[in-house]
Amino acid sequence: MKFTRVFAFMALAGMAGSAFATNGYFSHGYGMKALGMGGAATASSDDAFGGANNPASMAFAGNRIDVGASLFNPNRSAERTGLGPYDMSVDSDSEYFLMPEFGMTKQMSSQLALGLTVYGNGGMNTDYAGGQIAAGMCGPGSPASNMLCGQGDLGVDLMQLIIAPTLAYKVAPNHSIGISPLLGYQAFEAKGLQAFGGMSSDPTKLTNNGHDDAFGYGVRIGYMGKITPTVAVGAAYASKMKFDEFSDYAGLFAEQGGFDIPENYNLGVSWQATPAVKLALDYQRISYSGVNSIANQSLVMAQLGADNGPGFGWEDIDVWKLGVEYKYSQQLILRAGYNHGDNPVTANNVTFNILAPGVVEDHLSLGFTYTLASGNELTMSYTHAFSNDVSGASILPVMFSGGTQPPAGNETIEMDENLLGIQYSWKL
Repeated sequence: MKFTRVFAFMALAGMAGSAFATNGYFSHGYGMKALGMGGAATASSDDAFGGANNPASMAFAGNRIDVGASLFNPNRSAERTGLGPYDMSVDSDSEYFLMPEFGMTKQMSSQLALGLTVYGNGGMNTDYAGGQIAAGMCGPGSPASNMLCGQGDLGVDLMQLIIAPTLAYKVAPNHSIGISPLLGYQAFEAKGLQAFGGMSSDPTKLTNNGHDDAFGYGVRIGYMGKITPTVAVGAAYASKMKFDEFSDYAGLFAEQGGFDIPENYNLGVSWQATPAVKLALDYQRISYSGVNSIANQSLVMAQLGADNGPGFGWEDIDVWKLGVEYKYSQQLILRAGYNHGDNPVTANNVTFNILAPGVVEDHLSLGFTYTLASGNELTMSYTHAFSNDVSGASILPVMFSGGTQPPAGNETIEMDENLLGIQYSWKL
């Protein structure tokens, strides 16, 4: 019955996907224990989420199953000024998302462990109401239009799910290596982008084509070492995940609908400062520049969908994660954390990023784990990402003039977030 519930949960995870947009569009952490510590988990082995954090940690995690879900609340807004009848302020209507996650480990011997992690890597979602611009203002005879002069509601929906089977091996009693093949599924939809048809290599595959999906693959490798009885270190590297193209949006994303997940790596250290207090620090680098549809500048001399076509203009980011854990009693462990990630969005790319305003930088987290009489665990975490905004000139004048006019006016995108999660863990 326990495994029946687990596999039913995995099916739910596959349907639910994700809507993260914290460190760029990556989650700031994976697993409720990591989330309670600002995402710091590279040098920790407290749960079965090594497939998302550090595969080598599974060698020290024991036999366990972790099942969790988070309620994610992103608040997105966009404002335009200085362009007369095109000035407005709008909020995204979609505000709540449920995101499941799952992990399990099995120690096959004193050296070898096998595991499985299922998680949402990240995602973007916006849903702005249409009818914000008066009829006729976006071209002769045009109906009332959305903020980007398209028809109907404006927005995108990107969901990414990764399944990470994991093998971890102790090369020495206190040192392990691990590998997780990454099997990915993602789905995407765009709506309300009709005004960009003149910039597209294929306007029929630009917008309002419903959800398209794609499958991809990659790998994550890791090392973890317990250097002293109180200090552990870890390192992990994830390759770029190569995905099939979104063929229904080949006229939107560069490389005829390409949308890979960028390579990333993380380094971490944890220190058991006292029997009751543990500190953890992680550094992560996410290489958005390696994916053209994400990294290409919004204004380039190419059509949407071309190999070098316009993108979101995201830059590579550095992320720092600091967490503290306090063992209040034999049953209760308390956590707190801080996460700071660079904002990948630059001022000259604000217009396209109205669709994907992943601009938050600073996060504060709280969490706890309570051990039940059975030995199983209940873990909760809460994270608040503080509001951040980016402003820049609008590229609408460039569109309206066929490229003869420069960007003008001012657009501002803003975002803040809340994330509340719960996890139940069986120790087998």
